[in-house]
Formats: sequence, structure tokens, C-alpha cells
Amino acid sequence: MTLVLGSLTALYMLGAAALALLLVRWLPGWAAVAIAVAAPLPLLLLQIRLVLAPARSLFRALSGSVASYRDGDFSFGVSWGGGGELGDLVAAHNRLGDVLREQRTGIVQRELLLDTMVQNTPVAMLLLDSGRRIVHGNIAARKLLGDGRRLEGQSFDALLARSPEALREAVARGGDAMFGVGDQDSEDIYHLSRRAFRLNGRAHELILLRQLTAELRRQEVQTWKKVIRVISHELNNSLAPIASLAHSGAELLRRGQLERLPGALATIEERARHLEGFIRDYARFAKLPSPRLENVAWAGFVARLRDQVEFAFDGHGADGHARFDVAQLEQCLINLLRNAHESGSPPEEVRLALRRLPDAWRIDVLDRGSGMNEAVLANALLPFYSTKRHGTGLGLALAREISEAHGGRISLLNRDGGGLCVSLQLPA
Repeated sequence: MTLVLGSLTALYMLGAAALALLLVRWLPGWAAVAIAVAAPLPLLLLQIRLVLAPARSLFRALSGSVASYRDGDFSFGVSWGGGGELGDLVAAHNRLGDVLREQRTGIVQRELLLDTMVQNTPVAMLLLDSGRRIVHGNIAARKLLGDGRRLEGQSFDALLARSPEALREAVARGGDAMFGVGDQDSEDIYHLSRRAFRLNGRAHELILLRQLTAELRRQEVQTWKKVIRVISHELNNSLAPIASLAHSGAELLRRGQLERLPGALATIEERARHLEGFIRDYARFAKLPSPRLENVAWAGFVARLRDQVEFAFDGHGADGHARFDVAQLEQCLINLLRNAHESGSPPEEVRLALRRLPDAWRIDVLDRGSGMNEAVLANALLPFYSTKRHGTGLGLALAREISEAHGGRISLLNRDGGGLCVSLQLPA
């Protein structure tokens, strides 16, 4: 196109010069030049317009295509029969459209896949905005909370008011929780999970409700089987020696060997006390009540702990306060500190560390004992699991139960250089 415009300009200049030479015979020089320049000018402009018409049409097409791209419609392309720089521009524009179209198709397919997964998951999902209005609710949430009706746009608080009281109480406690709906014969167990995050600069909250009834029923059966095995084992270990010693005592009485009776009776008493302690520990674990939260000063709480068990204290923020059940957390930490002393750690290496995190309190019980191998770490928090000869397997399980009842969690980690760190995190 540049070559065409250059050629037209050259022809115009040659034509104007020839016309000026012709007119100079009859007109003054300046008039001849003026007429020679002006006369063919409309023809030149017409030719230029005709030459530029396809380019103007192309530019309008490109402008419309870009506007469509801006509106999210990538189905338009531009056709250009010529080559040169405009041809390169059109080819680049069409390649850009192809890339954007493929990306949009991929995004739409991923959105459809994600929506299909969200809608068909058995977990009830609710997305709330900063005003606690429901932005999104999947099919499971509609069935569970809305009798199958759409939930979008409704107030979550109004929805809670029509929901079972157990759900309202679980939401009011804050954090994750488990609750049951129905009577004991037909109770459904649910796990409530809540996560806050920001989306497009705005605060949102994701609420998940997962029904655990079937899973818990299966686990309950397995747990009862394990409980029965453990209790049977402990009862046999205690009752068999008691029965044997009682028979031996009767034989000693019959033979008149009374001097040997105190030893047999002492062993019977020791086995009976062991059995009593075993049953008492199980009862305490089974009857753990809901925590009674109160505002507690860490300094006084740690001082009471030190009256019962020896440990070094490392506290950052120990002058602060937290809300927890004093009796339950005290029982939990005493068990953990005694475990640390029984791990083979030097007494001076048993430490309690307290840290204030942005949204939680972290309590670490540390020792320099033998630590745990991977298999023990994986099972240590399970009820009835113990590597001690006379252990009940309830110490760490009870600590886990107490921490989770407070809305926290517990974790175990082997320390560099030997030893174990038992870490509890409680909501601030």
C-alpha cells in the first residue's frame, strides 16, 4: 500500500509539472503553476480514497473484533486478502483470538467440572458473604437445610433459625465441631467445618457439613471389638493370677503354712489395684464432659502445674489470659509431662513451652527421651494404643479428646537431637 501511494504521488507531481509547462504558454507563471497543482488534486484524492478503502474496512473490522474480545466473545476473526504489514497484523490478531478462545474454552470446561464436583459431592457446602448471606449452596446443602429449594440470597442466620438446635449450637461455638441430630435410636452425626478467606478483596466464609453416621458406625464396631479385646486381655492378666493365688492360699491354709500367706495376699491386692486403676482410667475417658470455658491467667495455671510435676518453663506471653477448662487442660498436661519423664529423658530436659500465635495459643511439651518411630507416631493418638507394658493407651487419646473439645488440635513430632515434642494448639 505504501508503494501504491508513492506511485500515485509521483504521477500527480509529473502530471502537475506537465500541465504547468503547457499552461505557461497562455498564462502567467504563477497562475499556470497554481492551476497545474489544483486541477488534478481531486483526482489524486479520489484515487487515494479508493486505495485506502480496503484498509479502512480492515481497521473497522479489527476495532469490532477487539470490542468483542473485550466483552468476552472470542468467536470473531478478521479476513485480509493482501499481504505486507497489514497481513502480518491480521495474522497476529487472529492467532491472539485463537489463543483467547482456547483459554476461555478451557476455563469454561474447568468451571463446569468444578461445579459438577461441588454439586454432586455428599458434603453440604455453603459459601457466605461478609453480610452472612448465602452466595452459593450445593445440592447436598439444599436437601439438608432447604428441603431441596435454592438457598442463594437467603440469610444464613434466618436459615439457622429453622434448623435443628444442635446445628445452631455447633455454629455458635465457633470453629470446627461435631454434633448429632435426632434421638439416640436414629441419630445422625455431622462434622461442621468453617473456613474464612477473602475473595476479590471481600470477606467470605465456607461452611461444610459432612454426615459421618455410617463411617462412625463402622468405626464404632471396630472400636468396641478393640475395647473388648483390650479389656479381656487386662481382665485375664489380673484375674488369672488372682484365681491362682487364691487357690494357692487355700492350699497353704490347708497345710498350715500361714507364713507364706502374706506374700500371696499382697500379690492379689496389687493385681486388684491394677485392675481398679485400669477400669477407672477407662471410665474417665468415656465420661469426659464438655469443657467449661473460663478466662484463665497463664501464670497462675502454670504455677499450679509445677506443684504437681517437675518441668522447666519457657513462656512468651505467659502474662496473658486464655479461655479453657482448667481441670481438663491440667489433666491433659500432667499426663503429657509424666509421659515425658517416663520417656527416659533427663528430668532437667522436660520442658513446657508457651507461645502466643496470631489466632491461637501453642503449648509444647518437650523431652530428650527416646522419641517414637514412624509406626508409633502414626498410631500414638488412637485410643487403646500403647507401647508400655502396663499402659492403657488412653493418655494421648485423652489429650487429643480434650484439645479437640476446646476447638484445638494436638500433634507429635520427633525432635532433632532426640526426644519428642507434643504440641497443642488452642483457639486464642
